[in-house]
Amino acid sequence: MNIGVDAAALAMSSAVVASTNDVNSVYWNPAGLTHLEDHQISLMHANYFANIAQYDYIGYASVIDERSAWGISMIRFGVDDIMDTTQLIDNQGNIDYNRISLFSTADYGFTFSYARRLPLEGFQYGVNAKVIRRIIGKFANSWGFGFDFGLQFEKNDWMFGLMLRDITTTYNIWNIDEDEYQKIADAIPGENNELPESTEITLPKAQLGVSKKFEFHNDTSLLVATNLNMRFEQTNDVISSKMVSIDPALGLEFAYTDLVFLRAGAGNFQNVTQLDNSEKLNFQPNIGLGFKYKGIQVDYALTDLGNQSTAIYSNIFSLKVDLGIFR
Repeated sequence: MNIGVDAAALAMSSAVVASTNDVNSVYWNPAGLTHLEDHQISLMHANYFANIAQYDYIGYASVIDERSAWGISMIRFGVDDIMDTTQLIDNQGNIDYNRISLFSTADYGFTFSYARRLPLEGFQYGVNAKVIRRIIGKFANSWGFGFDFGLQFEKNDWMFGLMLRDITTTYNIWNIDEDEYQKIADAIPGENNELPESTEITLPKAQLGVSKKFEFHNDTSLLVATNLNMRFEQTNDVISSKMVSIDPALGLEFAYTDLVFLRAGAGNFQNVTQLDNSEKLNFQPNIGLGFKYKGIQVDYALTDLGNQSTAIYSNIFSLKVDLGIFR
């Protein structure tokens, strides 16, 4: 749930908490759904670890009335067709490749969003209810639940955003198949003799964003956006203390007649310890472009998706469609 969605946002290093205003607000800041004018759908796909893992996203959002909107989304991160070799050797000690079976491991995130404009001009809020489902073949599975809260404020072409993720902490409760576990418990003497913990807790995080769009006379515009991504623990982020760690991000979007978009961003600023024990400041640059025509928008980003893929950079594509064009 921390990777992000939408190639346009990823190209801007995810600095979109203040400016998000479409179906993808279900992920970045649900308050942005109040800017919708009709139904929208969004799709994204990316590969991890040399195509071993698949990351997929679909989102849908619609207007309720002139002051409110709703949305729903699903994220899946999975590795399919993993070989289960736990039964490779039969009772007589013979290797039998026919005893190999396949299984999948996948994480699912389902988000239900609601947004509404406040009576105070310029303010809107949004709430996410999240359901987390994790499956490791027949060996274990879990359910989790959590909530996000988002707020946006607009004043004189300036946009401000606040996103509080997992505000109540998100709990995942695991159910482990003990019969399957016992088959591997003694595979290595002294190892795997105790069941893993059955509870996972995701701590709250906060994102504060500011953006401004500059309009020019030749049908061009420039959106400048920044985020402060905060975690309430000490990390190797560029700003770090025992109470909070802050990772800044900056994004730019240059648009021509709302048809062609060029984007760039910098984020993931980290203090990395070198071999000689000195520290070096690293950051992740991202670039991208997009095309929009009659309600259909295709976006591309060159990014490494949070520094978690095997290659330094990954190619991300996403599609967004205003469904009103089909009426």
